[in-house]
This record gives sequence, C-alpha cells and structure tokens, in this order.
Amino acid sequence: MATTEKASPRDRLLDAAAELFYRDGVSIGVEALCKSAGVSKRSMYQLFDSKDEVLAASLERRAPGYAARLVPGADDAGTPRERILYIFEQVEKASTEPGFMGCPYLAALVELKDPGHPASVVARASKERMKDAFRVQAELGGAREPDLLARQLMLVFDGANARAGAKLETLDGLTVETVRTLLDAAGVA
Repeated sequence: MATTEKASPRDRLLDAAAELFYRDGVSIGVEALCKSAGVSKRSMYQLFDSKDEVLAASLERRAPGYAARLVPGADDAGTPRERILYIFEQVEKASTEPGFMGCPYLAALVELKDPGHPASVVARASKERMKDAFRVQAELGGAREPDLLARQLMLVFDGANARAGAKLETLDGLTVETVRTLLDAAGVA
C-alpha cells in the first residue's frame, strides 16, 4: 500500500473503510478502521461525524468503479439483450476471484437492517439505479413488462451475489442462463 501513504487522511479512511467493511462487515470498530487507514480517531472525527458517515461515504465513492466494472460502457456496441447479459457475465467472472464477497451494497443493506442509516440510503440508491438501468435496457429491447423484468433481473443479480459471496454457489453460467430464460420469456430480442 505504498500509494496509500501519499493519499490524504480522508482518502486513506475511505479506502480502508471500503476494504474492511467489504471483507469483514460493517461492525468493524473505529479503532480498527483508523489503524488500518493510519489515521488517528481525532482526525477521523474531524473529517466525519461518525463511523456511519465513513461507511456511507466509502460506498458512495466506490459506486462509479463498481458500476464501471459491471456495466458496458456507453460507447460499447451491443443490443439491450447483450448489455444485460454482459452484467451477469461480469458477476460470474468476479465471483471466481478469491476476495469476492458479493455485492457491497446488498451486504450493507442486509447487515445494517436500518433503512434510515446513511449507508443504507446510499446502498438503496445504488440498487435503484441498477434496477432503473435494467428497466431502460428492457424497454429498449422491447420487453412486454419492462418494470417486472427489471425487478426479476435484480432478484437474480442479488441472489447470485449473495449465494456466490457466501460461497454457497458456484455461478459457472448459472446466472447467464437464468437471465437468458427471463429475457426470452419477456420478449427481449
């Protein structure tokens, strides 16, 4: 982590939070977070009002990179069907990585169980953006019920992330085939 030492205390806290909360869960203590970031508790509280705000800010900061890893770029060619399938191909690919623990936004929502928690608000917004993106692609692809298909795709996405993240399931084509079946049934060309 040589580059981390040159980063600001805020960036070091957010980097450490993203790593620790994803790997170990949101119950990580302030001391462990600060120690990992190389930042004093006093500095953390000067930058953030609470650990909850650090978690929320780390999830918010992570969103663009997370989306870029999953979603094909705007310039990438492909039909709406191909764009949807691409996302599930990326989930399957990511699920084979040793540190894969599933979707960080789903994990935060499940662990926190408090819809008003600052990190839950960020995580829920991320999930809504993804569902909206699925709905847009479903509409562009001619789905008979794009809202329903978007909800079904979210169910597969979250289910695949949860099961693979908990090491209960190996995805190996399972999600892609499931999504193909849903796309066929919805009339997405």
